Amino acid sequence: MKIHSFKVTPNLPENMKFLEELSNNMWFAWNWPAITLFLRIDEQLWEKSQRMPKWLMATVSQQRLEELSKDQDFIAHLNFVEKLYRDYQNNKDTWYNKVKDQGKENFLTAYFSMEYGIGEGLPIYSGGLGMLSGDHIKSTSDLGLPLIGVGLFYQKGYVKQVLNKDGWQGEEYPENDWAHMSVEAVHNEQGNNLTVDIPLGRETVKAMIWRVPVGRTSLYLLDTNLPENAPAHRTITEQLYGGDRENRIKQEIVLGVGGVKALKAMGMNPTVYHINEGHSAFLLCERIIEIMQDKKISFNEAKEIVWATSVFTTHTPVIAGNEHFDFNLVKKFMEPYVAQLGIGWDAFLDFGKETPQSPMFCMTVFALKLSAYLNGVAKLHGVVSREMWKNIWTGLSTSEVPITSITNGIHPASWVSHEYSELYRKYLFDGDDSLNNFDQSVWNKVENIPAEELWQTHSIRKEKLIKHIREKAVRQANRLSGNVNLARQASKVLKEDILTIGFARRFATYKRATLLFKDPERLAAIVNNPQRPVQFVFAGKAHPADTAGKEFIKQIYNMMLDPRFKGKIVFAEDYNMNLARYMVQGVDVWLNNPVRPMEASGTSGMKAALNGALALSILDGWWDEVGPCDFSWSIIGAQSYQSDEQRDAVESQALYNLIENEIAPVYYDRDQDNIPQKWIKKMKTSIKTIVPFFNTNRMVQEYYERFYTKAHYYGNILKTEGETAALAAWRQRIAANWPRVSIVDVTGNIDRTVLVGETLKFKARVTLGDLKPEDVVVQTQFGLRSLGGGFDSAKDFSMNMVGKEGDVYLYEVEIHPETSGRQDYAMRILPFNKALPHPFTPIYVRWEM
Repeated sequence: MKIHSFKVTPNLPENMKFLEELSNNMWFAWNWPAITLFLRIDEQLWEKSQRMPKWLMATVSQQRLEELSKDQDFIAHLNFVEKLYRDYQNNKDTWYNKVKDQGKENFLTAYFSMEYGIGEGLPIYSGGLGMLSGDHIKSTSDLGLPLIGVGLFYQKGYVKQVLNKDGWQGEEYPENDWAHMSVEAVHNEQGNNLTVDIPLGRETVKAMIWRVPVGRTSLYLLDTNLPENAPAHRTITEQLYGGDRENRIKQEIVLGVGGVKALKAMGMNPTVYHINEGHSAFLLCERIIEIMQDKKISFNEAKEIVWATSVFTTHTPVIAGNEHFDFNLVKKFMEPYVAQLGIGWDAFLDFGKETPQSPMFCMTVFALKLSAYLNGVAKLHGVVSREMWKNIWTGLSTSEVPITSITNGIHPASWVSHEYSELYRKYLFDGDDSLNNFDQSVWNKVENIPAEELWQTHSIRKEKLIKHIREKAVRQANRLSGNVNLARQASKVLKEDILTIGFARRFATYKRATLLFKDPERLAAIVNNPQRPVQFVFAGKAHPADTAGKEFIKQIYNMMLDPRFKGKIVFAEDYNMNLARYMVQGVDVWLNNPVRPMEASGTSGMKAALNGALALSILDGWWDEVGPCDFSWSIIGAQSYQSDEQRDAVESQALYNLIENEIAPVYYDRDQDNIPQKWIKKMKTSIKTIVPFFNTNRMVQEYYERFYTKAHYYGNILKTEGETAALAAWRQRIAANWPRVSIVDVTGNIDRTVLVGETLKFKARVTLGDLKPEDVVVQTQFGLRSLGGGFDSAKDFSMNMVGKEGDVYLYEVEIHPETSGRQDYAMRILPFNKALPHPFTPIYVRWEM
């Protein structure tokens, strides 16, 4: 049977035509007036649509549309939203336009990620990485920063969690209804769907390009589910993180290589490429190949341009969590690209090896070696990442490994409840609809919010959370049993007047969702305290292949059925963006207890703080930059433990002590009007401390100022005629001469007492082979030596050439010690070239021997 299809669009009355444009731009997802406009059309259909406006508009009856066209209040609301939208799209007074300077006329960043959490109606996300990517895109739109996203067009949304009667997680993979999502096919000049060809070993796959409008910017998604592709190729983009290792590497080639090809096919020429996690790192290959072919230059020359214009963000603080592929698998699909690079198979593999003996090709290592700008996602994660990957930069102290950090944030407009948003508008922003001002002085005005009004706002959101959890619990009870009594019990879980602690995240075992249950008797006493009871809401999915994570869910589910905890501990099924909003907007306390330092950053606690919740957290990820503090609670443990069991025992008791002895007493300490004044004081301090810094506007501005502008600048330098050839030749000269480079300290022993601030003169004799002094920088590194060798922290002083004796150069520098106590120093030589962002890739360093 041959089935034909055609598209029917709603016949909108003339005064409602704007709804079609609004439905096609994800801007609505972070603008409450737009969401309420869709709610007014048909609230039940809106909820049923999974917040997909195109589905709503295709489903609502023509009669209802005609009714609304005659409703003056609705039309006034629609006109108001249209004005907000037009003002947003046409605003030239953006942050970027204010900071943009000369040389940025062609600036454009391409941002690659495997997943994006833009909104519930676009289910191409699974967890924190997707939430961050989505918030990154939305903030660049708000800031007016020229940036486009690149991802994959999945036929199925990420796993839908379905628990059985025993609490074991099962999975369903609903088909994405792309015809009713805010996406549009990209067409070529002939009006046909634009596709690109992507070599996969000896075969070629076609990928179609879709566009998702996201405010002022766009997200482009690649789709291999095309009739002209072989069945095995059509399933490449079927499912996020789906399939075996072979399908996984195909996905990553399609994302990286195909993404670069797609941008070129659309006539876009990004000046900066941002690789968000290692999945898309193969884009570096395609960029080098394209530059080699376009400019008719060598691999080494093209590599310089790509390295200088690439940003890489790592999110994973454990080696095993980074993407590794078997060498043969890489060769099977990447051989055509290696042939075009012209460097040989072994040389290519070296870019993916942490050490020469590494048994697998690591995508993170590949990105680290071929990108100049590298960062973790919190200060602590930067420290962990430098320690993890220090073998790539042998010869440097760990503190000097060129992986810095830019701490994650959230897009507040996407996560704030409309009740809190109205409160902030009233007392912070003088009625302005915008939530883009993060000036500290503005957020200090939180103190002006009356305690009664803040508490009432918080209580409303808590009631909505409990109502939502009850509705989910009833649906789950009906699905599992159809028992009226069980459904009735489910409708009564949780209570509005009880201290409510929330825990929701991916159920990776290191996040320790079950830490709370280490001592059930102690927990039962806390939960059932007659004066200060406590209740808990849990949510989260385990990866389909993570049996240990599923066991954690089952354990919590069974605890939920324990008579001591029934109705007081609840596991909410199928965690997604919608449930996440209810939870971060409604709980009193947000619990976070991973194994330190395995949480790279985390952002859910930031979302909860935006909505007035207080934190109860291990000092890990972003919270390590906040706690310990006087407005929330930090779970303090030992620096090291003899075993995992000892760690969990100690930290679970610390958790119980905090809840029982500090958190609950403050929460239940009420004045004559039943207002917890001390609690509200903590809420206000938390909001004004966390929100102005931990947001993606600040984060994106940091990426721009620290990375994007520099990558753009050095890219422009290397576009100058002959500059890349000169730089590549310089690299070869450095490599050839480095064995002949040496440095000898001739300062002499400092065997007398030195006073703070006294002038010390350090001298060195340097040989450079055929290099010239302008090819290097000679340094005295001054600081404190670490136990493992090298420096824990040090300050570099560039030495000045003061003379020459034959082939030996003489260098000197004056240093004034700033602190007392033991001082250590060492001398070294590094390559130097003005066209390099930094000299550490590849690493050449010559220390005094």
